Amino acid sequence: MLSDSRRDLGTTARDLLTAAAVRARANLMLEEGLAGRLPHFNVRPERLPAAAAYVAETIRLNYPALEVPPHARWRHFVISGVDRWTEIANRIETDEIERARIRIDLVVISVLLDAGAGPSWRWRDPRTERTLARSEGLAIASLEAFASGLFSSDPARPYRVDAERLARLTLNELAAAFQADAANPLEGLEGRLTLLHRLGATAAADQMSFGADGRIGNLYDRLAREASARGGDLPAPMILTALLDALGPIWPGRLTLVGLPLGDTWHHPAIAVPGETDGLIPFHKLSQWLAYSMIEPLQEAGLEVSEIGGLTGLAEYRNGGLFLDFGVLEARQRDLLSTPLKPSDEPVVEWRALTVALLDRVAPLVRAELGLSEQALPLASVLEGGTWAAGRRIARERREGGTPPVTLISDGSIF
Repeated sequence: MLSDSRRDLGTTARDLLTAAAVRARANLMLEEGLAGRLPHFNVRPERLPAAAAYVAETIRLNYPALEVPPHARWRHFVISGVDRWTEIANRIETDEIERARIRIDLVVISVLLDAGAGPSWRWRDPRTERTLARSEGLAIASLEAFASGLFSSDPARPYRVDAERLARLTLNELAAAFQADAANPLEGLEGRLTLLHRLGATAAADQMSFGADGRIGNLYDRLAREASARGGDLPAPMILTALLDALGPIWPGRLTLVGLPLGDTWHHPAIAVPGETDGLIPFHKLSQWLAYSMIEPLQEAGLEVSEIGGLTGLAEYRNGGLFLDFGVLEARQRDLLSTPLKPSDEPVVEWRALTVALLDRVAPLVRAELGLSEQALPLASVLEGGTWAAGRRIARERREGGTPPVTLISDGSIF
């Protein structure tokens, strides 16, 4: 696999802002792991079939008809069979283009607010009195905040997110929206606010991406222009590249190269490549999830999105935890998994890269277990049905509270 994709390794900073670079460099890490040359993890490919069987079983439990939707934020807006976004959408009378802008407003803000909540945080739904946690809680909390107009500077148009309002958003307002306080701590709350402030500043400065009014949903217009220039076709990897270009400045404390923000890109010595990008590996986890989540609004507005398989699996702790819990990945140091680790720490970078590459390896095994083709179960559906759900399920079976097998320090912008 690596030899076929080596051309995608790239040698310049801009080459790192692509899904192809994520996949190629993750495969380079896997090659080193299979050869036993990585410092932190051993790779046991013979254990992949057991993980694939568990993922297939999870898909059968969640989707008995084996009709699995693609991985996207929209799935988390469905609680107890009720699609809360659709309820709101049915109240909005507008054309399909403005509806796409509204959906992009919502999904960008919701994805950026989704980084791990921590084991203690809970959100009580005032409509149902149900208590939600983790991604589902963050999703519905962000949806309700959006619907209330928290992110819009125009009270007459609550369903939007704009630079002016983001700049004025306070920690108390964000905490109230997420019911976070000393008794109900939300990990990385300050980091989330910083991210939204930086998003506002970026939107105000970039009219090409966000328009004169700095509206986040105007990303639709940029992507529509790019599709028009290609005769109406918009490859999904181009969505990611546009997002990385538009959102690059929002990430705090990240690497830059020749003045270009690299986003979710980190150092690892196993990534030995020629040129200025030696030792660097990108993941673009939140940006790729956002790209997946923008496909449906774009399609609903009439754009043709192609090459969805060009996006990669997501380097996050549920997918990665699946491979650790099934022993596909083994920590070489006994205390590694109990040591608090930051996203920039070398073991985490190594683990995330192996996760991306192994998702490509496990997907065909899952399809074989289910008797489905790649067309019937693309990678986006394997993730949804899928590895993410199976990673959460095995975590609950193995550890109280369903915590991941790695002890992570979250700043609210990665995990």
